[in-house]
Amino acid sequence: MTFVLPPVPDEDDPRWTRRDGIFVRRDQGVTKWMAGDTTTVKISAAQTGGAVGVLETSVPPGSGALPHAHGREEEVFYVLSGDFDFVNGDKIIQVGPGDLLFVPRGNRHGFTNTGDLPAKLLTFIMPGGHEDFWLDNGIDPEPGKAAPPLRPEDFAALAAELANQQVTIMPDREP
Repeated sequence: MTFVLPPVPDEDDPRWTRRDGIFVRRDQGVTKWMAGDTTTVKISAAQTGGAVGVLETSVPPGSGALPHAHGREEEVFYVLSGDFDFVNGDKIIQVGPGDLLFVPRGNRHGFTNTGDLPAKLLTFIMPGGHEDFWLDNGIDPEPGKAAPPLRPEDFAALAAELANQQVTIMPDREP
């Protein structure tokens, strides 16, 4: 079998030597504590021309994100380890390592680590920018300590920033 290749660019074409890819090593990124979780901003909108932000989050047992919806961005969640209950609209989905969930803007979503150990997620935010919420509002980690849980007074202080980020909190309704 013979393959016919499409035309190949001239060797003077800048795509041959362009090096605009961004490489982030496993121990790189800016790490912050937020709501009991430890999140590392692996790449930000500032680095990608606004295209994407990527978070790596360690979520303690029982912790996670309250159900909410975004007005500006889509998110993709990829489970690296552990087990989660994910809110998708009015349904709960059980997910584990290797599972992926795409959440379009305006879709109610959230998650809880249902396991006995910390669990890890990668979150891709498109377009990027919402990762600034962690950079601007997170707490710098203290070596050897765990991230503190979110207190009511902490949440009240974040309400204006969530509104600024076009994030609407949508907790479960009381029956």
